[in-house]
Amino acid sequence: MAAPSAERNGNSVPKGAWRYFLRRAALSAMPELLVISLFVNLLALAAPLFVMQVYDRVIFHAGLSTLEALATGMGLAIAFDFVLRQARSRILQRVALKIDLDIGAELFGAIARLPLQQLEARSAHALQFHFRDLETVRNAISGASLLALVDLPFALLFLALVALIAPPLGWVMLGICGAFVTLALWNAYSVGRSAKSERQAAMSRDQFLSELVQGRGVVKALAMDRFLEPRWQDNHAETIAASIARGRRSDFALNLGAAFGIIATVALTSIGALAILEQSMTVGALVAANLLAARLVQPLTQLVANWRSYAGFRDAAGRLLEVLRQPKDRTEAAIEIPRPLGRIQMEKVRFAYPGAAAPVVNEVSVRFGPGGMHAVVGPNGSGKTTLLKLLQGLYRPESGRVLLDDGDIAQFSRGQLARWIGYAPQDCHLLAGSIRDNIARFDPSATDEEVLAAAEASGTHAFAIDLPEGYDSAVGEGGGRLSTGQRQRIAIARAMFGNPPLLLLDEPTGNLDGQAESGLIERLQKLAQDHTIVVVTHSPRLLALCDSITVLNRGQISLAGRADQVLPKLLAPAR
Repeated sequence: MAAPSAERNGNSVPKGAWRYFLRRAALSAMPELLVISLFVNLLALAAPLFVMQVYDRVIFHAGLSTLEALATGMGLAIAFDFVLRQARSRILQRVALKIDLDIGAELFGAIARLPLQQLEARSAHALQFHFRDLETVRNAISGASLLALVDLPFALLFLALVALIAPPLGWVMLGICGAFVTLALWNAYSVGRSAKSERQAAMSRDQFLSELVQGRGVVKALAMDRFLEPRWQDNHAETIAASIARGRRSDFALNLGAAFGIIATVALTSIGALAILEQSMTVGALVAANLLAARLVQPLTQLVANWRSYAGFRDAAGRLLEVLRQPKDRTEAAIEIPRPLGRIQMEKVRFAYPGAAAPVVNEVSVRFGPGGMHAVVGPNGSGKTTLLKLLQGLYRPESGRVLLDDGDIAQFSRGQLARWIGYAPQDCHLLAGSIRDNIARFDPSATDEEVLAAAEASGTHAFAIDLPEGYDSAVGEGGGRLSTGQRQRIAIARAMFGNPPLLLLDEPTGNLDGQAESGLIERLQKLAQDHTIVVVTHSPRLLALCDSITVLNRGQISLAGRADQVLPKLLAPAR
């Protein structure tokens, strides 16, 4: 199972995205972080200088008073270093909090406001993965990886000090630094490519697993697990292979970096010993140089070790920025207009899904309302559901336009359209929460009167009031604690919440029993007196009570008119 195209194509995300998130989250804290890091690294010089002075002055000259003064100074330096490191940790925590609050909220809003076509083009698992990307960005910007980069420039300070106190060892350390930089650049190229392959394989495996979990009832009922297990094993094996390949390259770099560290110690000690024999440096200078070399090698080793984090941060930042920059649904309108009458029409609307050979809706012109109940019928795949989504503004037509009371719906915000146009899709998916929450669309300002009005109009009140918890009954994940018919009535109540002038219902009676269907049809008849209701249905009982019927066939209107004229033609036996 292939990962989404946006995940496969590394060139589909903006370049330099990591700079964007560094500016957003860490730029304001960077001056403070750099100043504290400067003093932390300056204080790191205290230990090597202390050791050098002890070897060169205290031991050879029995300078106990000097030792006492040096020890006191080291105690103060250690205490000050601890305070500075604590302050630096607080800064990083503040950066992490800013990422979680600001960028996290922006990411949720960006995904929530993506056009429906964009959301449908991405798998649910791919959308969830963006929040893992957010965690990757947060950990990289507010963790050890950032500190390693901040401390890296100060390696030049330690290199200069080695050259100053032990001149014969300066060129040795310069060569070691060059070796580490070369290793880091190779690791960046090698591990970066391997990490991307590993992520794609993991996404493919997790997406397959997510589909299995979502369809667990069907899989269990039809004993499909024995046939699907080989696919899972193939996906899992591919992920393991990619992880092993990445691990080998990463381990090679880490182990080689550790070897460079040992080589640095051996080379410094050997060449330093020769220099001491030639009396060109002291024993204290050699010991101090080794301590400084260890402090210099530390950020270089971290650079090699953390390169997987840097590569993951770069890729995650690119994917996040790509989502944040996607065109969004309109969230604000230039002006608030009064409640529409409910007249909606299409003018030569054409719409095709990306990559489709033919349009799903092709040059359709139709008008519904104001008022009345209007049916849209047609064979499977004729474009009925797509037409409703176009009327609701969930899809944007390639050509033509949709008008609500003579106003192009493209000018209205998503909030306005949701308030004026109630929509109940064929898939009656509910969110985990109570019956009341789902009817009220999780709006905390919803009144009980509004909830009850929608519940009674849809027939939800009849079964909700009979439950032990009433309207506070939990519906479960996706509404799994309720029957299909109960979920459908709640979805219709959700569409009716707020008393919108226009209702779009996709197969509203498809999962209802005869009694519930009769009750709903009766309520829809009453609503149709002052509401415009457009239903996609194949129910003869509902069709007989509609004011008009529009027949779609291959995305075009093949028949339309008053119900008493169209219905006999639909029910007539084919010749």
